Amino acid sequence: MVNVDELKQELVKSPTNGIKTIFREFINLEATGGILLILMTVIALVWANSPWSESYLNIWQTKMTVGFGDWALSKSLILWINDGLMAVFFFVVGLEIKREVLAGELASPRKAALPLAAAIGGMAVPALLYYLFNTGTPAAAGWGIPMATDIAFTLGVLALLGTRAPLALKIFVTALAIVDDIGAVMVIALFYTAEIAWTSLAVGGGILLLLIALNRAKVIKPLPYAALGVGLWIAFLYSGVHATVAGVLLAMTIPARVKVNTETFLAQSRAAIQDYENACCDEGAISERGKQAAARILELASESVESPLQRLEHRLHPWVVYVIMPIFALANAGVVLVGEDFLAAFSHPLSLGVVVGLVVGKSVGISLLSWLAVRIGLAELPQGVTIRHIIGAGFLAGIGFTMSLFIANLAFPSGELLTVAKVGILSASLIAGVTGWGIIRSLPNPATS
Repeated sequence: MVNVDELKQELVKSPTNGIKTIFREFINLEATGGILLILMTVIALVWANSPWSESYLNIWQTKMTVGFGDWALSKSLILWINDGLMAVFFFVVGLEIKREVLAGELASPRKAALPLAAAIGGMAVPALLYYLFNTGTPAAAGWGIPMATDIAFTLGVLALLGTRAPLALKIFVTALAIVDDIGAVMVIALFYTAEIAWTSLAVGGGILLLLIALNRAKVIKPLPYAALGVGLWIAFLYSGVHATVAGVLLAMTIPARVKVNTETFLAQSRAAIQDYENACCDEGAISERGKQAAARILELASESVESPLQRLEHRLHPWVVYVIMPIFALANAGVVLVGEDFLAAFSHPLSLGVVVGLVVGKSVGISLLSWLAVRIGLAELPQGVTIRHIIGAGFLAGIGFTMSLFIANLAFPSGELLTVAKVGILSASLIAGVTGWGIIRSLPNPATS
């Protein structure tokens, strides 16, 4: 239960404390989701290497049909997850990007400079290192795999470090990962599109214009956006551009602001609080009903001043963290790890390119570009964060996992190369996570110094 008086005092001391409180909730959600991802990954690996491994492989190829007649979509379960559920994931990613650009760590050039520089280094260097290992081979198509950062896993490791990882470092890593997501979406849209069906793409463009018109008309009801969003997803599905890009484009059209009648909101809130206080003076069932009614009125009043973007992100984020991403991990992380097959996969240039890209490339790219941005005065390190924290965070950003697996599926839809890529991603994520944890763990604890 939040102590209102204490919260008021904190906000009076520093208006940014309210933002930090919200951000702590975000971190806690992502960190818990990271732990769940680890659990699902372990289950997938155990299942894929158990006597029931055939059932693991077969279940994801089960055909599922949605619709009827000529208006039906029939896909395997793995594609419904990777093309369908992940579109919701990318929709929430798009909402986070829009929020950060409008009012977060990317809202001003000065605030955005450090995570932007770090993200550029963290994308360019890994891609280059990977390409050096695989140039001129069929595996060269996977250059986008080591560019990604898994925010849930990374924040999960930072959460395990407790107070040794300053809040400012977690904010930096989150902003870095969001810029990383922007880069990943652009890479998927521009470089992992095989053929373009221009008619379907034109239909998608028309739907996108309708969504923009809804935004300009200040429509805040979610249903029109949801209906057109499904149409946008279907159009992109048939266009050749990956359907998950539709999720990000849809998010960009969701209104981020709402017109608020401040006097009405304050009057309703004060009346509800007064009713709740009056009900607390009584006892019995009538008192409980009075408190519940007052609380509900206050909840509705609060929702009325929330923007559609805030409301959708708040409601969908737990579903993405606790349902969609774990299902994706369970469906995609299962790799057969048996003796010589594993050693051959790990020593393959593709796998080595992923490992070197994620472990070395991420840490070098992020640390070097961050140091350079600070050195030339373009940015400054957050309070309580040292360059050694940035180096540790650079290794943690090498936990590519979700996004890396997703790009691997686009680069190598099936076959041996996909298996090799998964071995590299899982190995690199483990090495990067342990190394980053060890570096930050070895630094002085700011809470005790």
